[in-house]
Amino acid sequence: MGPNRPLPMRGTAPPMAARSADRYFELKSQIHRKLIGVLNLDRVSSIPKDRVRAEIGRVVERLLDEERVPMTTAEQTKIVEEVLDEVLGLGPLETLLKEPSISDILVNRYNKVYIERNGKLSETTVRFKDDAHLLHIIEKIVSQVGRRIDEAQAIVDARLQDGSRVNAIIPPLALDGPCLSIRRFGRHVITQEEMLQFKTLMPGMLRFLAACVQSKTTILISGGTGSGKTTMLNALSRFIPEEERIITIEDTVELQLQQRHVVKFETRPPNLNKEGGINQRQLLRTALRMRPDRIIVGECRGAEALDMLQAMNTGVEGSMSTVHANTPRDAFSRLETMVMMADLEIPTRVILQQLASAIKMVVQVSRLQDGTRKIISISEVLGVRDEKLQMQEIFTFERVGVTDAGKVQGRFRATGVSPRILERLRVSGIQVPHNIFEEAVSVNL
Repeated sequence: MGPNRPLPMRGTAPPMAARSADRYFELKSQIHRKLIGVLNLDRVSSIPKDRVRAEIGRVVERLLDEERVPMTTAEQTKIVEEVLDEVLGLGPLETLLKEPSISDILVNRYNKVYIERNGKLSETTVRFKDDAHLLHIIEKIVSQVGRRIDEAQAIVDARLQDGSRVNAIIPPLALDGPCLSIRRFGRHVITQEEMLQFKTLMPGMLRFLAACVQSKTTILISGGTGSGKTTMLNALSRFIPEEERIITIEDTVELQLQQRHVVKFETRPPNLNKEGGINQRQLLRTALRMRPDRIIVGECRGAEALDMLQAMNTGVEGSMSTVHANTPRDAFSRLETMVMMADLEIPTRVILQQLASAIKMVVQVSRLQDGTRKIISISEVLGVRDEKLQMQEIFTFERVGVTDAGKVQGRFRATGVSPRILERLRVSGIQVPHNIFEEAVSVNL
């Protein structure tokens, strides 16, 4: 610090920008409170949304006139829109929710809001007034799905009307104030053409996976958080024949299957008295009694892995699920651990044999450092030998470097291994060109 520069003093008034922001929040909150006082909320809920916006807009303008606050037309329009968002929507989050390119909204504190766009995180200028304002929005979200959040139940999972997954945690568990994350799922299910255009995989890989799904091969999709497991599961589900009966089981509904004959199950957490909870394991047992052709478990996380395993080994072929893991072998290790959570004292050797018998293909997905998501491995499960899992990699993605702009360079490549599952495909009447497995086949990025 230079010798002539004065030192900051304690008690110094906040900067002009901070005072202006505080005044703006206070004005907006005051108008919001007055608006709630003059509105007939029962009537508001029964009239069309366009009319509601028009009527509320007129009331807000009148209240602004009464406050006699000097404002430009643009400023007045902005505050009208933000008050409308408070009354009809989720306040400051509405601006972000209207942008389809945003995949994650992460509220660390009332004054720290981040987004993920195209695989990259960045801080936004969106702010809440204070912790109470953020907590009010969280309570509004969870109440819409019949949940509650308070000190006794400080963590909650919920979803928005558009299907986006919401997780919230509040004090005393969150030390810096209420914390909120929203994982968004667009209505659009990625197509084959888009997967190829985005270079998520190469044409031979897509053709092989489509044949596996059509022939009722059980597939496990493995990957880290945010790597695109659910997106890939949605994409592969397109290849399930229209006439088959599909039952989906999820903690929070995310899958968007395109077939008509789909039954959706969702788990339910227990209430404050630890009663009424329904987990994936119970839903799996119910699904088996409902004559499914395929069962799709959104994500395997616990003891339900045992029931899923038994379902796959007792006639419900072609089922699919996802699991958090960094490699195909790690995926099997995690499933093995989950089966043990059922406390049935099944020998490890038996668990591994059943896993190898049920799951025939593991698709490993990953989000690379430049934000792109790719299938980095497709592996076939061969069985168990000497109490060790036998697998062979059919396709792989090899990274070779990064450009100056931060873009990952690499290539998709066939390993040259001929899958044993080709015989199953042939018997099912599905022909796959053998040359797509030749080692010379590759696609550079």
